[in-house]
Amino acid sequence: MKRLSIYVLAAGMAALSTSCSDFLDTVPKDQLAPSTTWQTEADAQGFIVGCYKDLFDGNALLYLDCGSDIGYNNFPWEGFRPWGDGSLSSSNAGHSFYDYKSIRKANTVLENIDQVQFSDDAKRKDYTAQAKAIRAYRYFVMNWAYGGVPIIGSYSSADEAKVERNSEAEVRALIAKDLNEAIEDISDVPAARGYIAKGAALAIKMREALYYGDWQVAKDAAQAIINLKQYELEPDYTNLFKISGVDSKEIILADQHIENTAGLGTIAQMYNNAEGGWSSIVPTQNLVDMYEMEDGLTKEESKDYDAKHPFANRDPRMSMTLLYPGRDFNGDIVNTLDETLPDGKENKNHPDYTDNASKSALSWAKYLDPMDQYGNVWSSGACPIVFRYAEVLLSYCEAANELGGPAETIYGYLDQIRQRVGMPKVDRAKYASKDKLRELIRRERTVELAGEGLRRADILRWKENGKMLAEKVMNGDLLRITGTVNHDEADPTMRATVTGTAKIETRQFTSRNRYLPIPQGSIDKNPNLKQNTGY
Repeated sequence: MKRLSIYVLAAGMAALSTSCSDFLDTVPKDQLAPSTTWQTEADAQGFIVGCYKDLFDGNALLYLDCGSDIGYNNFPWEGFRPWGDGSLSSSNAGHSFYDYKSIRKANTVLENIDQVQFSDDAKRKDYTAQAKAIRAYRYFVMNWAYGGVPIIGSYSSADEAKVERNSEAEVRALIAKDLNEAIEDISDVPAARGYIAKGAALAIKMREALYYGDWQVAKDAAQAIINLKQYELEPDYTNLFKISGVDSKEIILADQHIENTAGLGTIAQMYNNAEGGWSSIVPTQNLVDMYEMEDGLTKEESKDYDAKHPFANRDPRMSMTLLYPGRDFNGDIVNTLDETLPDGKENKNHPDYTDNASKSALSWAKYLDPMDQYGNVWSSGACPIVFRYAEVLLSYCEAANELGGPAETIYGYLDQIRQRVGMPKVDRAKYASKDKLRELIRRERTVELAGEGLRRADILRWKENGKMLAEKVMNGDLLRITGTVNHDEADPTMRATVTGTAKIETRQFTSRNRYLPIPQGSIDKNPNLKQNTGY
């Protein structure tokens, strides 16, 4: 996709040349604008650009799975440890999504854009549609997290914004209205990478509907994205998570960053201790256990599974997603199991060596491998994915199966995703019922999208025996493997020999954890807010 130089209003017009990000706002337009600023198309464009600042939060996208069974955040002050261990409270709310900045910016655009005379009315409609999609996305994020939030429109004072919470259904109605109107007028393709166009607006609609079990709406939105014929699966799965893959046709929308200019420092925090990182965000052995064997059977079903060598003969996405003990990485062999390395030196990546060593004995490979793609890992150009085409296909499969059970279209889309990485086609006979196919779709969604921030929402919405799946998988001890790594073994998947397990932490999850607590600071500012039950 082409690169774009945009102009933003900041005491005059100044050009901003972009790289990984095709647009970034250097002057956030948080404040209500004086009428003199709404004169030209460039003014309107500057305000639209400002709406995107803080909208997606690439940091949070990478952390989100730490609030699920497949991720762990080692440091409580980073905000996601309380999500994972269940210790959330009004005074310990963890990372907060309770933030109206993007909504207020979008409202400002919608209130003022008609003052501008556009040479092409399609551009005015597109900017208006983007503002509505941005507002809808932020309301969706907050509504899902907190279960009903205030709908705030225009206000001239802080006191006017101190309103009660709307119901979850009322917020959903506004989201649907905004998205339907946006989809009608928004451009089919973005002006540059990072903007919301029709595919992204439909993806917001699809995900929101899927999360709430509105299967027909979710299926139709997914089908509409497919019908655009703009997206396709990236042939190289690993390329999606590299600088070289930012323009992949699979990516619908990503959070944009420019190394050293508007970089993403979270990447550095994800590396293990010996690589200079903090191991802030790590996967868990629970995820390893979910990958099928390369024969298409689960580890419980396959004769090829060996508990002493759990990384052998697995779905290739395991090695593409995880830095596991024995894997080749950064010119060396990953060893997080032995306290002493073959050269006699202390192992700085052993979980007990230091706080910055991965406590799960695992790290993510997504976005981290290869390390030399970044000139500065503390201000990287990594662009975390918000939506990609594989999610669209998986969402279609889930919704279609819930509506009508197995169908060849569902099998076909699953085959595309699986065969992309060398996995066998779906066994039609084995997964011939709605229940069995649901089991496969859920597993496929988990391993395909692992580390991309969707797992917590999935285990909140998926039910097992009438309860949230989270109530099953988020209670009890979180474990890591122990053992040794044989550096002389040629096969990376056979180098690690597991001898036991060790506890990382004890987790708890009850029905109150379906929603996050509204931060006490927000309630202090708006006494009309009512805290969620249980906090």
